[in-house]
Amino acid sequence: MTDRDTLIEQARAAAAKAYAPYSNFHVGAALAFADGSVVTGANVENASYGMTLCAETVAVGKALSEEWRGPLEAVAVIAGKAGQVGLGEPVSPCGRCRQMLYEVAALGASDPVVWCAGEHEVLEMKLSDLLPRAFGPEALE
Repeated sequence: MTDRDTLIEQARAAAAKAYAPYSNFHVGAALAFADGSVVTGANVENASYGMTLCAETVAVGKALSEEWRGPLEAVAVIAGKAGQVGLGEPVSPCGRCRQMLYEVAALGASDPVVWCAGEHEVLEMKLSDLLPRAFGPEALE
């Protein structure tokens, strides 16, 4: 199983690479696969706010484009203002990102643990608890 603290640190390192000139809110995500590989992503903002990409979405895009299809074992998310990442309350993936993570998890028939790191606590939950009764590939069969 993936080490929680190591995955959170990888998410923190990803957050440092965020492109967030408008909100100054940096988010990092790290996806751990059963084969031991880790794919990270940071949020990427755009002046047309609706085009902004969340860190989890960036990580999912990287994972799928680099052909990681094995079971998704764990996800770590950390966020905060530049220079203060992880110093506030834990931030969980938004609805869109929950759906994106579900798609990757469904490919490997997994239900990954999601760790949302904050200053004083790390929330731990299964993806299925974050997105119950999810819509996925099986609904299209």
